[in-house]
Amino acid sequence: MTREFLDPRLLKLIKPLREAAPQAKVFDKAVYSAFASKPLRNQLRMRRASTLIITGGETDVCVLATVLAAIDLGYRVVLPLDALCSARDSTHDALVTLYSERFSTQIETTTTERLLSAWD
Repeated sequence: MTREFLDPRLLKLIKPLREAAPQAKVFDKAVYSAFASKPLRNQLRMRRASTLIITGGETDVCVLATVLAAIDLGYRVVLPLDALCSARDSTHDALVTLYSERFSTQIETTTTERLLSAWD
C-alpha cells in the first residue's frame, strides 16, 4: 500500500473526521513505524502531545509498529477499530484482539463514532 498505487482520495480523512480535525501536517514514511520520522517526533514534542489517535492500513504491520513505538515513547494511544484495516482479515482480527486484550492498559480501543461524540 503506497502512494504510487493508491487513489489519492483514499488518503483523505472521512468527512466527519475532516470536519473535527484541524488542518494537518503530513509526514511521509518509508518504514513501518511513523516514529522513524524525526520531523513527526519533533512536531509532537513541540505540541506537547500526550495522546495519539492512530488509524491506518495494515493493522498488523505499520499500525502495529507505530502503536508499539508510541507506547515505548510514553504516549496514550487510542485506536478507533473501525478506522483500521489490513490485507489479511485473520491477522487484522488477531491484532485487534491483542490491542484490546493484551495491551488494554496502554491502548484504548473504541469506534470512530464514540470518538467523535466525545470530541471537545
